[in-house]
Amino acid sequence: MDLEQLHKYGEELERRLRLKTYPIAIKMIEKESEIPAGAKRALKDMGTRMDICQAFATSRRDGTTMAMLLQDNWCCEPVIGFGLAAPPKEFMRGENRFPQDVASLEAGSHYAEDLPKLPSGKYIGVLSAPLSKTPFIPTRRHLRRLRTTGPLLLAREHKDGHDLNVNISSHAACVYGVVPSIKSGECHVAVPCRGDHYAAMAGDAEMIFSMPLSKLEEIIAGLRFLETTGSRLPRNYRMKKEPEHAESYFRIARLMACWITNSLYSESIIKAKRHLTPGRGI
Repeated sequence: MDLEQLHKYGEELERRLRLKTYPIAIKMIEKESEIPAGAKRALKDMGTRMDICQAFATSRRDGTTMAMLLQDNWCCEPVIGFGLAAPPKEFMRGENRFPQDVASLEAGSHYAEDLPKLPSGKYIGVLSAPLSKTPFIPTRRHLRRLRTTGPLLLAREHKDGHDLNVNISSHAACVYGVVPSIKSGECHVAVPCRGDHYAAMAGDAEMIFSMPLSKLEEIIAGLRFLETTGSRLPRNYRMKKEPEHAESYFRIARLMACWITNSLYSESIIKAKRHLTPGRGI
C-alpha cells in the first residue's frame, strides 16, 4: 500500500466517521534516519518534553507529524511500554502505583506485570501523523489510532462476525492503545487514562480504536457495506416504544417468544424493511 492510497483511506475514514480529530498513523522506529523531514521533536523543536499522549494529541488535533524519542518523553510508562528503556526493579515491584492508586505493593506489581510491553532496546522512538497526510508508511504491525468505536467495531465484525477480545486498563492509554495491536496483529480498543484526559484533552466520551495496517482495507470495506444497510453517520437519536429492528431479529424472536404473533411479525417486517432502506441512518 503506497502513501497515496493511505491518504485516500484516511480521508474516507474522516468522511464516513465524521471525526472531530484526525485518525493518526503510528510507527515505531529503530533508527533516527526513519524520522521524516518536517517531523517535530518535542525537546529539539518545541523546547520542552511531552507525554506521548500529548504528542499523539498534537498529531490528531493540529495535524503535526511528531517524532518522540527517549529524551523527548516526560512520562515513564510509555518509555517502558514502547521498550525505549528497560523497566527498573522499583517499577516492577509496584512502586509506580503504590500507595496512590492501589492497596498494596503486590497490587502495584500486578499492574507492572500486566502493562503491555515491546522488547526493550528494539525501538528508539515513535512517529505519529494524520493518516490522510502521513509522510511515512506504517509497516505490518504499526497502526492508526481512532477515537470512535461503534461503527468501527461493526466494520471489524463484518468479515467474520467474531467478538473483539481486549484487555482494558485505567492507566497508560498511549500504551494500551498501541502495543497490544502491534503484538497481536489484531484490532484493539482502549480507554483514555487520566493523563490523556488531564494533559492531552481527551473527551469524557472518547474511546481509542487501533488497527494494524493489515486490517485497514477490511475496515474500509466493512464501513462501505454497512452504509448500504443503514448504519451510517450522521445518526438521529430517538427513543421509541417497540422500535424497528432488522427482519432477522423478529424472526429469531418469533421462534423464542409468544409475544411475536404472525400478524405482529408481518407488521414488524414491513416497518423494518422500510426503516433499513439503503442509505438511511439508524
